[in-house]
Amino acid sequence: MLIQTVALKDVKFYALHGYYPEEQLTGNHFLVSIEVTFNHSGDTENLLHTVNYEVLNTIMREEMANTQKMLETVVKKMLDRVLEHYPFLLSIEVGIKKMHPPMPGEINHSFVQLRYTAE
Repeated sequence: MLIQTVALKDVKFYALHGYYPEEQLTGNHFLVSIEVTFNHSGDTENLLHTVNYEVLNTIMREEMANTQKMLETVVKKMLDRVLEHYPFLLSIEVGIKKMHPPMPGEINHSFVQLRYTAE
């Protein structure tokens, strides 16, 4: 069996996600990644037999525009929408990096990730 992977990695967004009210006013930069796996169909020229990463990008953009307090909420909503659109997936991994979170220290990013695996 061949397993295919389709992914978008570190797509940059400016968004207003954050637990504290000031974070929702000032916003921050985020890097979003979605990676999915599924059984390879053998047909490499038909979008109906794969995952269209334009769809993944649309899901990212829409959910990043929908301000949430917790990145966990954003990640879960993305994962649910990807699975709804592509129920044949074997796995989905969605992660968000919050660049330079506003706290003491020189922090490159915080990170939240969820992984779904079909049973």
